[in-house]
Amino acid sequence: MLDVIIIGAGAAGLSAALWCDELGLDALVLEASSEIGGQLLRVYNPINNYLGVQATDGRALRDLFAAQIEAAEFDLWTETEIERVDLTAKRVLVRSGEELQAICLIIATGVRRRKLGVPGEAEFAGRGVLESGVRERDQVAGKDVCIVGGGDAAVENALLLAEVCPTVTLVHRGARLRARPEFVERLRAEHCITVFTEAWVTRIIGGERAEAVEIRRRGAIKPFQMAVGGVLIRIGVEPNTELFRAQLRTDEQGYITVTSEQETTVAHVFAIGDVANPRAPTIAGATGAGATAAKVIASRLQGAQR
Repeated sequence: MLDVIIIGAGAAGLSAALWCDELGLDALVLEASSEIGGQLLRVYNPINNYLGVQATDGRALRDLFAAQIEAAEFDLWTETEIERVDLTAKRVLVRSGEELQAICLIIATGVRRRKLGVPGEAEFAGRGVLESGVRERDQVAGKDVCIVGGGDAAVENALLLAEVCPTVTLVHRGARLRARPEFVERLRAEHCITVFTEAWVTRIIGGERAEAVEIRRRGAIKPFQMAVGGVLIRIGVEPNTELFRAQLRTDEQGYITVTSEQETTVAHVFAIGDVANPRAPTIAGATGAGATAAKVIASRLQGAQR
């Protein structure tokens, strides 16, 4: 039996694994993807607010983390799909048929970008529906674009693309934008940006690539179509907690409820990183939570051996 099974190899999971190794715990990390890093692999901006380290983007910071754990002795399984988890028994069944068990579990499954769920969204992914305004800025330069969302990420991308696009249309379902006031102030100064509040993109239309969006505004008799060369969706994120929700307490959005020691409502099951931190998700917070969970587990297991 293992001391700890860590589910997820993003910043939080890697931090927990490194600390488990440092503290002499027998740990196994399970990662569904083919590479480690989690959400860091989708950060395309420079990272300048992680104390002591600067990186050109999330992948560069991931590479630093990967280099640091090379000498560690914990086990890491990538491309490992989990079929079922029994939190009370601390058992994990993977799709390959193997059943694993540990004294403690750490959930570090992170979050994923929320989808609109409209026709054309999946069909035109990578063909006009953008992954990142930063990464694909040159591809849409000179084209009209539509951004869906009203938070910091949506407004930041609108400001960025306004530098290279003739028009940027921001579509937000709420009555007012949720972005920081300084972002909204800058937005108002950009004459090429149009903001539609209380509006919804209901369809993405095109042939080989996305060519238009259909927008419905509150109170309008019917939707209208607008030609675009790119669509970027930034409507927030949602936690990857489907495997666990029936077995522990979560909030209304599905984020896992934890104590100051990162423990869930199931004894010896911990949750770290963005999956348990909807209010202030940061890389620093994720790595700190990983350290906390590992140290709490080590203290308990060492105490039990006395």
